[in-house]
Amino acid sequence: MRKILLCIIVSALSLCAMAQDDNEYKMEIGVGAGMVAYEGDFNGNVTKNMQPMASLILRRVINPYMGLKLDLSYGKLKGSSAGLETWYPEYSDNPVEFSNTLIDLGITYEYNFWPYGLHHGYQGRQRITPYAQIGIGGAYGKAGKAFTFQVPVGVGVKYKLKPRLNIGLDFLYHFTLSDGLDGFKNPHAISSSGFKNKDHYCTTLLYITYEFSPKCVECNKD
Repeated sequence: MRKILLCIIVSALSLCAMAQDDNEYKMEIGVGAGMVAYEGDFNGNVTKNMQPMASLILRRVINPYMGLKLDLSYGKLKGSSAGLETWYPEYSDNPVEFSNTLIDLGITYEYNFWPYGLHHGYQGRQRITPYAQIGIGGAYGKAGKAFTFQVPVGVGVKYKLKPRLNIGLDFLYHFTLSDGLDGFKNPHAISSSGFKNKDHYCTTLLYITYEFSPKCVECNKD
């Protein structure tokens, strides 16, 4: 009788452990690190003057194809009027340089090209997937004390290291509505509207996230 009870207990514990491993989670939290590049009046090449950036990430997993990501990032925008093809009379004899703090807060909608996850089931989930993303947010440039709305658009790729651990590479181009993030407003002295002649920037981040807040196991079986 004792042996039977022991076998039942061991079997129950094994089933519980398997159920926990099979859990799906609806939230992720993590950090990212990478580079930010400025594209504006004093820099027409986004690969030039790239600066470090760090990010805090919170993601809501909607289903294997979709998610919403909230991220708060801190970095710098750097540029110079020296050596530009565009000639600025005001700065021709006295070139200017800047290195300004940038704070970025945004929420993006992500669409995975392949169903993401470890549990294959009928959906044929993949451990790795590329994704596209678009969102809305705000950006603050400390030097010009400029706050602006920004629209991030980009792509990425994510890989599931373990059942609750993910890594990814994320690229976003941020279109802004401000010409003051670099601290210099309208040096062209020409009219602009929408995203034209504004200060934009792009970010490339490597991130890692940890999943929490399990979904209902019975409601999410494949």
